[in-house]
Amino acid sequence: MTPAPLHTLPGDPPLPARAFWTRADDGVRLRLAHWPAQGEAAGTILLFPGRTEYLEKYMPVGHDLASAGYAVLGIDWRGQGMSDRLQTDPRPGHVADFADYQRDVIEMVIAAEQLGLPRPWHLLAHSMGGAIGLAALLNDLPVRGAVFSAPMWGILPRRPARLLAAGLVRAAGWLGRSGLPAFSTGGRGAFVLDCTFNDNLLTGDGQQWGRMVAEAAAWPELTLGGASYGWVGAAMAETERLAAIPASDMPDIPVLVSVGGLEAVVSPAAIIDRANRWPGAKLMQIPGGRHEAMFETESRRTRFMQAAVALFDEAGRR
Repeated sequence: MTPAPLHTLPGDPPLPARAFWTRADDGVRLRLAHWPAQGEAAGTILLFPGRTEYLEKYMPVGHDLASAGYAVLGIDWRGQGMSDRLQTDPRPGHVADFADYQRDVIEMVIAAEQLGLPRPWHLLAHSMGGAIGLAALLNDLPVRGAVFSAPMWGILPRRPARLLAAGLVRAAGWLGRSGLPAFSTGGRGAFVLDCTFNDNLLTGDGQQWGRMVAEAAAWPELTLGGASYGWVGAAMAETERLAAIPASDMPDIPVLVSVGGLEAVVSPAAIIDRANRWPGAKLMQIPGGRHEAMFETESRRTRFMQAAVALFDEAGRR
């Protein structure tokens, strides 16, 4: 592990975290960041971000969790942030197979062990990170509790859209265009710079939206454009695989799953269905909430973060 850059916006407090490079077993370079716990550590949280996201976005979240007594280890997934992009054109979000993300998870676990991060460990996963996180749990990720924010357990919920997408993904593969931005996922630009606050699907909080815009403008190299045809095909295959996992095979750990009342990025129905079929899982529905509970209005964000920390505290006592 060698030191890696970690950016701050003007006026931000001194860095509460340090970033470093590591490599997956297939040679992909990954950027990770560690927030040390403040005071006596109650454990460590493995932070799994969503598609298009980067470590700098989670600075406030990492600080809040560190203040609650937890060390945090976060990652830029392969193909985004400052981790290696997977094709010559760095703008489309691309991956050939969601199983490749599990290589990144393995490196997180190795790093956590090498850093001697305090146990017990827990999982906090958002959106695409929720799909990666559920797969990791099924692969015996060594965590005591898990919290999911708008997990990507389903996309394109309408059957006609799925059939259309599947056909376009196949055609793109035949034509050698799997790495190009797919239909309806946006173009080459960053979503937050191409969208107005009133039309955004992520947050109902103007200040949080403003910070996302400022980050994208200050660090365009960290941002990502629309998902590629290859990513869409891989995501459809993975969410269908995860949906077919029977309740009896789900991990027996404390779990909290949240979904906003205005969720429009991933499938709310898939989230609710899986939460209801996961023995012991608690479903938190956030009225008026959009996709990102950790970057929502103060009341919604506080409710989610307090519930997450309470679950980690409870799981740590088991």
